[in-house]
Amino acid sequence: MTQRVGFIGAGKMATALARGLVAAGFTSADRIVASDVYPAARQQFASETKSRAVETNAEVVSASQIVILAVKPQQMSGVLAELKGKVTAQHLVISIAAGVPLKTLAAGLSETTRLVRVMPNTPCLVGASASGFAIGGAATKEDAALVEQLLSSVGVAVSVDEKLLDAVTGLSGSGPAYVYQIIEALSDGGVRVGLPRDVATKLAAQTLLGAAKMVIETGKHPGTLKDAVTSPGGTTIAGLHALERGGLRAALMNAVEAATNRSKELGQS
Repeated sequence: MTQRVGFIGAGKMATALARGLVAAGFTSADRIVASDVYPAARQQFASETKSRAVETNAEVVSASQIVILAVKPQQMSGVLAELKGKVTAQHLVISIAAGVPLKTLAAGLSETTRLVRVMPNTPCLVGASASGFAIGGAATKEDAALVEQLLSSVGVAVSVDEKLLDAVTGLSGSGPAYVYQIIEALSDGGVRVGLPRDVATKLAAQTLLGAAKMVIETGKHPGTLKDAVTSPGGTTIAGLHALERGGLRAALMNAVEAATNRSKELGQS
């Protein structure tokens, strides 16, 4: 636990990632620091992570080896202008801002800055994140290995071409919200047919968890696993028919596409 990690921005994603890194043993709470313009955000970060929260971004840079840019895309230009000249060759800079390309980060800091662009998601808090990352031109193989170690300590990490990170944002970055809505809807269905709310929610959440583990651990195609529980004329095919009538698959595909396109728009702006 030797890495000193700093967060520029102390919002929910930064808080979740910081807690996940400590829980996984990647670093310790006393080696984490975050800055934010909002006092309430600083207080919340410090309370939830047991780490230090400060007022200025310069304090974070001076205290860190890894600097994670966890601000909104609309705030990035101002942050880069403030950090220019303060970030040195000793720093590895990781951006988790949706849509902001590596070329924008390099232009705002320096072409020699070691940069990595990452799209994590909030399940990093429970060690189950799904993250994609792309390495900038000045980053080294050692930097890539370190980022993969950092992200793998809180879940699953995949290296992708930068042009695919908007798609990662649309799928796994925003995906937990889609899944929460599915769990809520399944729970509502359970209540509709007579189950108590707490029982319905518990069964719905565990069903999604179990199904996901089946896909990951068996390596089988989701369609194959679906067919294995779908008997001719049975209950499952009746439910699947209802989902097809409701357009579930098209709705989820549209959600990924819409979120991907929004990520691209944020980068262009």
